[in-house]
Amino acid sequence: MKAIIQRVSQASVTVGGEQISSIGRGICVLLGISLEDTQRELEHMVRKILNLRVFEDESGKHWSKSVMDKQFEVLCVSQFTLQCILKGNKPDYHMAMPSEQAEPFYNNFLEQLRKAYKPELIKDGKFGAYMQVHIQNDGPVTIELESPAATVDPKQLTKLEKQQQRKEKTRTKVPSESSRERNAPRSKDDPSASSGAEGDVSSEREP
Repeated sequence: MKAIIQRVSQASVTVGGEQISSIGRGICVLLGISLEDTQRELEHMVRKILNLRVFEDESGKHWSKSVMDKQFEVLCVSQFTLQCILKGNKPDYHMAMPSEQAEPFYNNFLEQLRKAYKPELIKDGKFGAYMQVHIQNDGPVTIELESPAATVDPKQLTKLEKQQQRKEKTRTKVPSESSRERNAPRSKDDPSASSGAEGDVSSEREP
């Protein structure tokens, strides 16, 4: 799990021209959920975010107080593009948790934040929506957090990746060709002899 933490004087989220969430002074959290994340990574990130000392104390000493210490607000935005892996210059998002699993996981993340802090001070965007995120970075201060490497069985991770790839192939499947056409050798110049990148819908998700 990855998170970009920005100290802000104000931040807001707009969807379809309508502002759906806003905060004053506090932190804005862009959260990228990985295919291999578990409750362990979630709890680690909640602790780190709420206890990260990015504010000054009463005497003006920097890096002394957390968002909880100051009773400031938190704006969270789901950001799967943080799990990007570049293939050349093309972003690939195979390591991002699929939406159908990521949404309840993200909602659980918000719930844990609210339990650990004050529910009314935790705001969020709209999962899966095309959002305009307005951030007035204070400083600027931007910190990247990453949860410790998950102790996931490599066989299980490979299984998850294969399941995701099968789903993507199903979405991009075209009517089958005849056996002769399917098995015919393709020349280097044949435009249909693709590497498969064109069918990689994981990189076509809206940010």
